[in-house]
Amino acid sequence: MGKGLPSYTDAEFVAAIRQDDDRALAQLYRLHLPMVLHLVQQNSGTEDEAKDVYQEGVMVFYEKVRDGSLELSCQIKTYLYAVCRRLWLKRLAEKNRFGGSLSDHEPYLETGAEQDLLDAQERDRQFGLMGEALERIGEPCRSLLEGFYLLDKSMQELTTEFGYTNADNAKNQKYKCLVRLKKLFFTHYQEEESF
Repeated sequence: MGKGLPSYTDAEFVAAIRQDDDRALAQLYRLHLPMVLHLVQQNSGTEDEAKDVYQEGVMVFYEKVRDGSLELSCQIKTYLYAVCRRLWLKRLAEKNRFGGSLSDHEPYLETGAEQDLLDAQERDRQFGLMGEALERIGEPCRSLLEGFYLLDKSMQELTTEFGYTNADNAKNQKYKCLVRLKKLFFTHYQEEESF
C-alpha cells in the first residue's frame, strides 16, 4: 500500500472496522476510490458525483460491518463496486438522464448489479484457480510466467535471468510453460464445474 501504512486483507479490514480502526477505514476508502471514479465518470458522471456515490457505498459497507449484517461472499472491492454501481444507476434514473422514472428502470437496476456481482465472483474464482494452477506448475515455469505476465519483464531480461542462450529460446520455453499452465487450469476448472 502507501508509505508507512499497514496492508490489510479483506478479513483484516472487516475486523479492524469492527474495532473502530479509523486508519483501516481511511485506507479502504483510498484503495477502491479510483475504481468508482472510473465507473461514474465513464457513465455520465463527474468526479464529485463519483466521490458522493463512493462515500455512500463505503457507508453502506461500514454500517453492515458494524451491525454484523454483512455476509461477504466476494472481495470487498467487488461488493463496493456492485453497491456503488447500483447507487449510481439510481441517481441517473432520478436525474432523468435515462428519461422516465426510476420505477421504469427498476428491472434493469435489479439485475444489473447482481449480474455484475456474479460476474465478478466468477472472475475471482477463475483467478483463484489460475493462481492454484500457477502454484502447481513448478519452477522455472512459474517464475518465467510471473516475470513476463505479472512483472512485465522483457524477453531479453528473462533470457539473462534464466540463462537461456537467446530470447527465442526463452520465448519458446514461455510458450511451453503457458501450454502446461492452461492444461492445469482447464483440468482443475472442469473438476470444479462438475461439483
